[in-house]
Amino acid sequence: MQVWEKVKVNKIDRQTALLSNALTNYIYKEGPIVEIFNKYNITREDRDKLDYYTASRIAGLLLLYYGQDVKRINDIANRYNYIVDIDDPMDIKPEIEGYITKKRANKKDID
Repeated sequence: MQVWEKVKVNKIDRQTALLSNALTNYIYKEGPIVEIFNKYNITREDRDKLDYYTASRIAGLLLLYYGQDVKRINDIANRYNYIVDIDDPMDIKPEIEGYITKKRANKKDID
């Protein structure tokens, strides 16, 4: 595996920043993470640090994706390809949430 130099990007576009922030909130808004924060009395300041760190990592992945840097994305996937306390990675069940606006058919269209 090639050893990459760690890079900090100081300027990203607004779309990447908004998307990384939205994904961070999507990951941490509900679920067991809320119980963990409450159980261990995680302060708002510490949670903000975690959110900032996560959003920054997601933004980095997004920039690699936008730049089609498949080699570096593969290196990251290979380096972090371990799952703690899950015997079979196939036990992971993708969870997707979203909102779809459905167009209502007019009575005239149905006839």
